[in-house]
Amino acid sequence: MNNTVKRRHAAIVGGSMGGLFAGLHLLRRGWDVSIQERVPVPLAGRGAGIVTHAELFEALHGAGIPAGEDVGVPTPGRVVLARDGSVSAHRDLPQILTSWGRMYELLGNAFPEDRYHRGRNFLRYEEDADGLTAHFETGDPVRCDLLIGADGFRSAVRAQFDPGAQPLYAGYIAWRGMVEEAALSDRARDEMFPYFAFCLPEGEQMLGYPVAGEGNDVRPGHRRYNFVWYRPADAVTELPRLLTDRAGVVNEMSIAPNMIRDEVIAEMRAAAQRLLSPQFAELVAKTAQPFIQPIYDLTVDRMAKGRVALVGDAAFVGRPHCGMGVTKAAQDAAALAAALDEADQVPAALERFNTRRCEVNRQVVDHARALGAYMQAQLLSAEERRNAERHRSAEAVMRETATADFLRATAA
Repeated sequence: MNNTVKRRHAAIVGGSMGGLFAGLHLLRRGWDVSIQERVPVPLAGRGAGIVTHAELFEALHGAGIPAGEDVGVPTPGRVVLARDGSVSAHRDLPQILTSWGRMYELLGNAFPEDRYHRGRNFLRYEEDADGLTAHFETGDPVRCDLLIGADGFRSAVRAQFDPGAQPLYAGYIAWRGMVEEAALSDRARDEMFPYFAFCLPEGEQMLGYPVAGEGNDVRPGHRRYNFVWYRPADAVTELPRLLTDRAGVVNEMSIAPNMIRDEVIAEMRAAAQRLLSPQFAELVAKTAQPFIQPIYDLTVDRMAKGRVALVGDAAFVGRPHCGMGVTKAAQDAAALAAALDEADQVPAALERFNTRRCEVNRQVVDHARALGAYMQAQLLSAEERRNAERHRSAEAVMRETATADFLRATAA
């Protein structure tokens, strides 16, 4: 370890997964770390399902968190359910599926509470020859040697770092939700619940998998089933309609779940009955509060310069088809800490980090675009639609969705 880094201070903007991973990795290397989180209350309980990869477990270990199957719910493989509910395809692929709440609990419990500051809305930073000063809406400025933007795809740090980088709507949305295991019928529990399952209506994709239940309980009978249903929604008419809330306000990029209009949810439930297998249609019908996630891409030219670095969705946002969101943030954090350990000067270390992570993250975004292309057919040329068909078959969907094999193949 390079002893010169021990007294240096890293200020992290954003206290979700990327920020906690970055903070834990740097603390283990002797850095003085503080996290500045905009939301004034604990974030626990937010989010939905998360797919794990070997790379995520490596990052957890590097952050000092021993984790095994207790992270989530193991599944033996994948199935595709036909419209009549029969299994049309099967693939053995053991995997552990977890939830946002479970991951946040693991990371949050490991990070010192007195270094985690809530209600800190980031405004701007000022960099000079000796360091950097971060300013917030309330409270004193923070003087630091390194500023890390880990504040998600609407990053306020990125807005100053790279104001030209903006999320790009992909042409489709995801309906998401969870149902208690105990609330499902015997058929759904037997034929869908044990698996990472798919249903593939024309131009759409439904998937689901088991995750921990209330209080991160992974005991059989106490778990939940998480679903993601991708559906086309053009940017001019359908997306604004879906994002128009109960008060008649057209939201720009997202909508609070409790503000989704009843008629929109009713339309979605009716479509589930028409298009999905009985098991998935039941899942949708029993979801108390589904929510809408418009799908975006985001790329940046650089992830770091000077004394500022971006990690996770503050830099690159890939569509969820790779299931790499949390893993990508964790790998960014581990790579940043390693680069800082190798170089005495922060700017030089950040150049190494930028070189190592930008290309990998571009590959994640590009691969996710390819996997989701057939769900934006209304935006594609004839040639692009033909190329998209390669990722549409049941075998391709099971093989390619939420795996990191494409990155391992590239590295090899």
